[in-house]
Amino acid sequence: MFSIEVRDLTKKFGDFTAVDHISFQVRKGEIFGFLGPNGAGKSTTIRMLCGILRPTSGIGLVAEYRIDTQPEEIKKIIGYMSQKFTLYGDLTVGENIDFYGGIHRLPSSRKKERKIWVLKMAGLWGRENSLTRKLASGWKQRLSLGCAILHQPEILFLDEPTASVDPVSRKDFWDLIYELSESGTTTFVTSHYLDEVERCQRIAIIYSGRIIALGSPKELKLEMTQKEDSTLEDVFISAIEREKKNAQ
Repeated sequence: MFSIEVRDLTKKFGDFTAVDHISFQVRKGEIFGFLGPNGAGKSTTIRMLCGILRPTSGIGLVAEYRIDTQPEEIKKIIGYMSQKFTLYGDLTVGENIDFYGGIHRLPSSRKKERKIWVLKMAGLWGRENSLTRKLASGWKQRLSLGCAILHQPEILFLDEPTASVDPVSRKDFWDLIYELSESGTTTFVTSHYLDEVERCQRIAIIYSGRIIALGSPKELKLEMTQKEDSTLEDVFISAIEREKKNAQ
């Protein structure tokens, strides 16, 4: 069963094609990575799948809802964490959680239960009255994730979630992602960190708006370099070189 299905999805801004006829599928409970340099089309794709941007053409299904005609239905069943910190710095930790609980229209009893879970998950139990802007970057990141999954979404979209975060915080963050996956949450994550994307079960490499490689880390290493002990950096370089050669 697929949580996400994309066929020939395209997004143009005037004469510029940001996403160029991409197709892929994401299985339920899978951790799916979108790897590419800045400007490759990662954020544009994730914003279309979240119902924020309307595609120019093509088909996108998120939990069987169409991204072009049912964006409001999609927003009800997904969690979204952007690369830019979006919580309110002048609110306390607890106030931010309450605010997102209101956005998702959680009943009072459930909101209280989920608030306790987020505080413990984020390591902020006892600090709910702390101003959010005074938190260290790692704590802000975990709080952002907690607010994104407060309503226990079926599908979680993470757009470069660990940018500017120290390696220890990144590892802790990924431990949480694995726990969510084991409980059935589908996770779609964009990143330009090679070591981070290698933690995903499958990867799509996007370059100049086009998907140029797709598969598990092991499959891509064999396909691109014919070596199981090669690095994802080797795969990335080989995929781009092949794409440039084909374009000539």
